[in-house]
Amino acid sequence: MELKLLFFVLFLVAVVILLPRYLRVVPQQRAFVVERLGKFHAVLQPGLNFVVPFIDTVRYKHDLREIPLDVPSQICITKDNTQLQVDGILYFQVTDPKLASYGSSNFELAITQLAQTTLRSVIGRMELDKTFEERDHINATVVAALDEAARSWGVKVLRYEIKDLTPPKEILHAMQAQITAEREKRAVIAASEGRRQEQINIATGQREASIARSEGEKQAEINKAQGEAAAILAKAAANATAIRQIADAISAPGGMNAVNLKIAEQYVAAFAGLAKEGNTLIVPSNMSDLASLVTSATTVFNAGKKEA
Repeated sequence: MELKLLFFVLFLVAVVILLPRYLRVVPQQRAFVVERLGKFHAVLQPGLNFVVPFIDTVRYKHDLREIPLDVPSQICITKDNTQLQVDGILYFQVTDPKLASYGSSNFELAITQLAQTTLRSVIGRMELDKTFEERDHINATVVAALDEAARSWGVKVLRYEIKDLTPPKEILHAMQAQITAEREKRAVIAASEGRRQEQINIATGQREASIARSEGEKQAEINKAQGEAAAILAKAAANATAIRQIADAISAPGGMNAVNLKIAEQYVAAFAGLAKEGNTLIVPSNMSDLASLVTSATTVFNAGKKEA
């Protein structure tokens, strides 16, 4: 009985010791590479897996999530022989745990070194100004070169981002001076354009004012001419009406006598007015005509009174 108990205890101890070696739990988005007697055997998937104790060994453990890798800062030489300090960050993902285990002794170091050499090569083909403008091109070129090389390492390079481009202090000062000069140039151009537009606006306003003024003067002259024409027509119509009325009056009975009387009155008034002007008395050359005219006028006047 005691012997059986002893064997049972030994069995429990063996199970407790060997069970962790027999059972392996792989977390989500992880991969364990198992070697059997020193040779690749399998890749354990997430969940509960069984291995043979003392024969199977979990040799490598890989994270299958996207991994950010900081690429150390380095000095690059541009095409125009300017030193440029560049650092960036690389994002990659293990896609084949077996190749990641046996394709390279250290795929992270390999990716980092390749990223640095590729970056130096790309920047070496560009001038300094272009490196600031072509960041997207630099990033895409580095990713393409790394992804092609990393396929044999079971790694997928997703993207590369330049964090900072730092030229020497002298270059920074020169660039700042250039930027300041460019801004001052744009300010001067903007001011001149403003003055030019102002002059154009003033000239346009004066031209439009002159046109409006001339149109007003033209319309005023037209209105004045039309008014004068209307006045002349009205006066002519009034004269015509007066003439017709006078003609009708002359044609009526006694009209001629009235005309003769009017003429005599005006004749006498004219001589009276001449006699009053100055110290000289103007006397008609034929006084008999004046007497006869006055006699005729008196006769017509008396005849008019009798008829009344």
